[in-house]
Amino acid sequence: MTSHQNTQTMKPATAAKKLGVYLEATPAEFQEGVVSRSELNELQANPPAWLQELRKNGPHPRPVVAARLGVSIAGLARGGITDPLTTEQIEALRQESPEWLQKERATQAEVRKENVRIKERNEERARKQQRA
Repeated sequence: MTSHQNTQTMKPATAAKKLGVYLEATPAEFQEGVVSRSELNELQANPPAWLQELRKNGPHPRPVVAARLGVSIAGLARGGITDPLTTEQIEALRQESPEWLQKERATQAEVRKENVRIKERNEERARKQQRA
């Protein structure tokens, strides 16, 4: 019996998401093909110039924009940001610090604090159960 090793492939949109780049800004050959797991690993290990440029200057997809601004993706939407932004646009927003951004950052900080509190509570409960 011979074993066949199928090459795992993914759609360009999935690969772009894993690379943290905006698909529409990638080269046409990337958008039109499929990406194997080994090709994705190579892109991550040795990013070509186009990938380095996209990661540095954008346009960035919403998850990256949200992370760079310190807000949630929903917070971006509430602030009216639905399109990809460049690094320059993100920096301009940080400098302007509009009211919605300040509010969303505060909300995100509260969410993080609550998540830490819940995690600590759950760990304490687990310790108590182990002792019982």
